Amino acid sequence: MARLIRESFAVVEPKAEELAQYFYGALFVVAPDCRDLFPVSMTTQRSRLLRALVYVVQMVDRPDELVTFLGQLGRDHRKFAVVTRHYDAVGIALVAALKRFLKDKWTPEVESAWTAAYGIIAKTMREAAQAETGPASWSATVLEHKKLTRDVALVKVQTEGLLPYRAGGYVSVEVPQRPRLWRYLSPATAPRGDGQLTFHVRAVPGGWVSGAIVNHTKPGDTWRLGPSMGALNVRPSTTKKRLLMIAGGTGITPLLAILDDLQRWKRNPPVHLFFGGRRPEDLYALEDLRRLSATSKWLTVTPVTEEGALSGGDRGTLAHAVTQRGTWKNHDVLISGSPPMIQATIAKLLAKGVDLERISYDPFTLD
Repeated sequence: MARLIRESFAVVEPKAEELAQYFYGALFVVAPDCRDLFPVSMTTQRSRLLRALVYVVQMVDRPDELVTFLGQLGRDHRKFAVVTRHYDAVGIALVAALKRFLKDKWTPEVESAWTAAYGIIAKTMREAAQAETGPASWSATVLEHKKLTRDVALVKVQTEGLLPYRAGGYVSVEVPQRPRLWRYLSPATAPRGDGQLTFHVRAVPGGWVSGAIVNHTKPGDTWRLGPSMGALNVRPSTTKKRLLMIAGGTGITPLLAILDDLQRWKRNPPVHLFFGGRRPEDLYALEDLRRLSATSKWLTVTPVTEEGALSGGDRGTLAHAVTQRGTWKNHDVLISGSPPMIQATIAKLLAKGVDLERISYDPFTLD
């Protein structure tokens, strides 16, 4: 099944945007009421579908990781009031789209593989959603909004009720300026039990939600947050393992939360953090990280810039800088940032002999 899914997806991937457009058209014909769950503009939603498909294809022969991810996705979708017939409609639309674009390569064996795979996906998501007893979403009031740089803002919110999360995780966010346009954001601090969460958000080009948050959010705004998700975390049981953390831009946010959590531990694993950006001014959290490393013997921070130099820093891409500094075979690796940076860095690490099982990243944290 894994081989058939990978081979058939490789055929349609060059036309993935057209496939996504056809999929949503078919979905809204099969289940017209689904249209109200999505924003008016579907451009970003189509991109998110493609990332989800790519991730599932990559994980199809790693069932433990895939089940964990799908369970989180199922719990997150409770906020949409998704029911069984919606899952059925998605399956029908997905098969129709794949059949249309695979043409003569849509064989009975390929159809059987995709039908079986989607059956597992839907079943896992539904069961996770049905087993969840907590809220489907949380209301949160904006307490503070301030610019950290020209295009990066810090936003602190207070949730109505405690939203449980682990340091390194992320939550889906809906803001009043962009209804139905959900985006994933990572808290920048570890859980403290008071219902307050702090986010760092960069206004990315064409990012409707990130631009609204950075430029138009104000105290008193009401946000809606989904349940915690994510694969990035460090637990006390890993204190004997060395950690390599790699962050680009606001990808530093979940790693800041993990470092905040690590400060509370009695024993800390050695951590080497590479924090990168195109220019020195993109490393907005560098001074805070340097202050932390000055008081924490377990933490080493290496800034990386592609343009311009920083004292004690490296020049080039994160992928290049990290692999020039060592092989990292004995480290657990956490990577956070843009999908291209994550892909390039993982490729370089694998070439250096790092085991893929030791690398953790989240695929859906970009605007």
